[in-house]
Order: sequence, then structure tokens, then C-alpha cells
Amino acid sequence: MESASSPSAAKLYGPNRFVSLPAELDPDTYDSSPEKRRAEAERLAIRSRLKRQYQLQLNNPSPPAVIENPALIRWAYAKSQNVYPTFRPTPKTSFLGAAYALGPLLFWFFVFKADRDRKEKCFQEGKYKQPFSVFF
Repeated sequence: MESASSPSAAKLYGPNRFVSLPAELDPDTYDSSPEKRRAEAERLAIRSRLKRQYQLQLNNPSPPAVIENPALIRWAYAKSQNVYPTFRPTPKTSFLGAAYALGPLLFWFFVFKADRDRKEKCFQEGKYKQPFSVFF
């Protein structure tokens, strides 16, 4: 009989000097601690309960108007409401925000001002005759 303290096959297996250890023989996968196995079993139980609840709602002969999927609700919340953990105000983002907000306004201001100044100068020199327009 083997003693209880003998190492597992995954720990005894070493990588060849020509070939690295395959991912299937990773000791973290096969020799997980009891706490890790318990946590995985608990997550699997939660997933199976949620799946069963969703399947019962989906296959109900008189279903409710809206079948809520908790995973989809969490995803939608994380996507739409919880945006601040993924955004950090930095000098670069502050500058880009100011440039995108004020840049077009300042551009059109200077374009219209330059056009108005050009027309005013032409009016004063008598070189520009204003065309007749009903709408403008």
C-alpha cells in the first residue's frame, strides 16, 4: 500500500529538457486545495440553480410577461451604470474632453468671424455688392 503522503503523479512528472510541461498536467488544475474545490462546487451549484430557475420560467405553460435572466441583468448594469471603475480622469482625458467640447465651437466662431470681417472690409472699400435674397 502507498502511504498517504506520497506525491501525486502530476507533481512527480517533470518537463523534459526538450519539451515544456503541458497545460493538462498543471498541478494547479489537478492538485487543488479543498477550499478551491469547495468554492468551485459552490459556484457550480449556484449556476445550476440559476439555470434550473431560468429553464422553469422558460418552459412554463403560462409564462410571465418578462423572463428575467440575472446574468443578463448584471451584465447590463456593469455595461451601462458602472462606468467609473473603467475610467480615470487624467490630464490626457481632460485635455481631450476640452478639445472635443470646445474645439468645434472655437473653429466655427473663427470661421464665421473671418467671413464677416472679410465682407465688412469689402463693404467699406465698396467692392462688394450685397445680393438680393429673400431668405438670407
